[in-house]
Amino acid sequence: MRVLLAGGGTAGHINPAIAIAQTIKAKEPDAQILFVGNTGGMEQRLVPGCGFEIRSISIRGFKRSLSPKAMVENVGTVFKALSASKAAKNIIKGFAPDICVGTGGYVSGPVIRAAQKLGIPTVIHEQNAFPGVTTKMLSKGAKRVMLAMDAARKHLDAKCSFVLTGNPVRPVILTADKEKARKTLGLDSRPVVLSFGGSLGARKINENMAPLVARSGKDKKYQHIHAYGQYGKWFPDLVKEQGTDTETCDNLDVREYIDNMDLCMAAADVVVCRCGAITLSEIQIMGKPSVLIPSPTVAENHQFHNAMALVDEKAASVIEEKDLTPEKLTAEIDRLLCDKELLEAYGRNAAKMAITDANERIYKVIKTVLSEN
Repeated sequence: MRVLLAGGGTAGHINPAIAIAQTIKAKEPDAQILFVGNTGGMEQRLVPGCGFEIRSISIRGFKRSLSPKAMVENVGTVFKALSASKAAKNIIKGFAPDICVGTGGYVSGPVIRAAQKLGIPTVIHEQNAFPGVTTKMLSKGAKRVMLAMDAARKHLDAKCSFVLTGNPVRPVILTADKEKARKTLGLDSRPVVLSFGGSLGARKINENMAPLVARSGKDKKYQHIHAYGQYGKWFPDLVKEQGTDTETCDNLDVREYIDNMDLCMAAADVVVCRCGAITLSEIQIMGKPSVLIPSPTVAENHQFHNAMALVDEKAASVIEEKDLTPEKLTAEIDRLLCDKELLEAYGRNAAKMAITDANERIYKVIKTVLSEN
């Protein structure tokens, strides 16, 4: 089996593609796999790091502004798109895949579209509750549209052939245990709050979380794990200005990045975070109550739709950034941790939404499509 995967730009598009490739190789060691990514994207580091070959095309999105500068850039984007389509076609012809799989990002567009024009079967995977432009564009020509959340179906053409697969997640997420995680992290029986805003950090989450972290350092009521991100290195100083030294409080674990998320999330009683699709899939699999703060700057406001998929199932609370204040955030966390029945209901409802065999489902879809062609 020869499989070409196209996806890039963010970890949310790259990691599902890598997980799909790893599943295929585990099932069929002789399978030939090639990735296509965007020149300069993080996929150029992540994909080879997992042992897979990658080829590159150069593509970018259109500016939505009508300013003269944006219009000039958009003219350049048109030429890039034409060049990317030609490059994608050449890569596909050279590799001769049996099937092409798109996982989103700008790079998926020209690659999957070229494959469809060449008569090669394609499948696409949409990680979010609100499909991106690329998914909407390619879905009608795809043999299957694989959805992480069923809520995405209503935003796509009803004539598409849908399969609910979920998002692929790391095996350690599936096997994480709360009590073992707490023991490993040296945590006691007090409630554990886990908060983070992604690897780069989220300024609004940092600013609004600082008062609760400072309070916890004083009253010792909660244990708190907080990641402030690459651009939030000022966070410990902000907490110190509010009367708490994070380095001297044994119930506070404040750091730049969480590299053991499986343990930290397993140990948590409530999770406060953005609403990336993979993060929410991990929350569902672990059955964690959450307070979700969607990023307002992402394409199609898809994080808000991701969050509402959980809120509609009474599995999470959401606070939009425009409404976020330290008082509101602290009050919501306190409300959840003081109401055991509500906390448990959120956790149960999140777990009901989980799809734990996404990798197997996706592999089955690929094999089914190949058998039809």
